Amino acid sequence: MAIPLSLPSPDSNILELGPISVRYYALSIILGVVIAVMVGSRRAQAMGAPKSLVSDVAVIAVPAGVIGGRIYHVATSPDEYFGSGGDPLSALYIWEGGLGIWGAIGLGGVGAWVAFRYLKRRGEVGISFAQFADAIAPGILFAQAIGRFGNWFNQELFGRPSDLPWALEIDARYRPFEYRQFETFHPTFLYEAIWSTIVALLLIRLTTRLSSNPGRIFALYVALYSFGRLLIEQLRIDEANEIFGFRLNTWTAIIAIVLALLVFRNLKVKDQAQ
Repeated sequence: MAIPLSLPSPDSNILELGPISVRYYALSIILGVVIAVMVGSRRAQAMGAPKSLVSDVAVIAVPAGVIGGRIYHVATSPDEYFGSGGDPLSALYIWEGGLGIWGAIGLGGVGAWVAFRYLKRRGEVGISFAQFADAIAPGILFAQAIGRFGNWFNQELFGRPSDLPWALEIDARYRPFEYRQFETFHPTFLYEAIWSTIVALLLIRLTTRLSSNPGRIFALYVALYSFGRLLIEQLRIDEANEIFGFRLNTWTAIIAIVLALLVFRNLKVKDQAQ
């Protein structure tokens, strides 16, 4: 059996169901959300939360995360929508791809906090918000891993040209103009999916050890995911705004790592002081 020298890209990014057409990108996001809620619910219940807590919070947090992710993507790639030849209305076409994880975590986190506070006033929580964040962290990572396959179907956000055995084949129409002569590229979607899965499993394994310091699991999630994203970002060739020669996402990852590690350390210090 011959070993393939590259990974193929899907022929289509749309699933045809009779008269209904569904984009695989949207299906990836939906499946990721379902998995995140399932994993988060089981972990939250083990901490003493009611069965419906995670799904109830998700009703507000998920739409907020999608909106935040889209805002971040558009804000960091404005020329694609508002530059010469761009279509401003396409900034609303979320199903075509383009969600910035930083914006999704930021605004999604705000939505989760608002929903959590509302449920807490009604006495329907049972755990602290820090415990809730720890409970949902691994599930979010699984969702991110699954969601990255939407980029695969869209043939987008791939890395630099590569001839490695796992290099990804990209159709000519999706290649940046300056890379049109290359056929295979780094599958950054796969790198991030694998890294997110590894981090999720690690956090699950560390849950018992870090359970006495609520919030540290989530802080570790942000730090470790951001570290992997920092490395992967150096392979990306899609257009992005730069500051001092580095992609904006690179700076965001560095800031996220520093802040998350400070929170992680501060929570440990507080626990020792008590």
